[in-house]
Amino acid sequence: MKLRIHQFIPFTRVEGPGERACLQVQGCPIRCSGCAVPFTWSTKGGYDVTVKELAQKILDGPKVEGITFLGGEPFEQAAALAELGATLKEAGLSVMTFSGYLLEDIKQANRKDWNDLLQITDLLIDGPFQKEKRDLCRPWVGSANQRYHFLTDRYAHLKDELTNTPNRLEITVKPDGRVFANGMATVEDLEGLFKELIK
Repeated sequence: MKLRIHQFIPFTRVEGPGERACLQVQGCPIRCSGCAVPFTWSTKGGYDVTVKELAQKILDGPKVEGITFLGGEPFEQAAALAELGATLKEAGLSVMTFSGYLLEDIKQANRKDWNDLLQITDLLIDGPFQKEKRDLCRPWVGSANQRYHFLTDRYAHLKDELTNTPNRLEITVKPDGRVFANGMATVEDLEGLFKELIK
């Protein structure tokens, strides 16, 4: 089974609890106004990789406690992500999934692939980004409407800590000089940061 992805980050401290691998999938039909990653909307972007290959990269890579699926829209590739997540959970890793869909709508759709992805997800963050409700005061989310759903007990201890956990941004400079940013920040903050970097 294959996934269409925008990028794979083997190690991050900003895309969920603890130290994680992160998979940003390609393709999103929701297309929120003000989205920070509109280049992930098209299903023609990114590249294909097999679930088996990704699982091996994660398990052979840096020591992490889990994987984060974000987008694009992970539920558009739910079957492949559920297969990947199940393999990683067997190895003791956790799964965090982002979605622009609401949990109630995911459940009501009663699709096998969506149910399978929910089944292996420990922590779900749902809801579309709403630029008029932009709010970065909670970790990992961009607008006030987005919600945390602790679908297992794995991260239940975080429920009372969320208001004290800041959003963070991670900057990576590749050997060829390319600069990557991941995590949560305003476009204005990113523009200011990159202006400082090129001075």
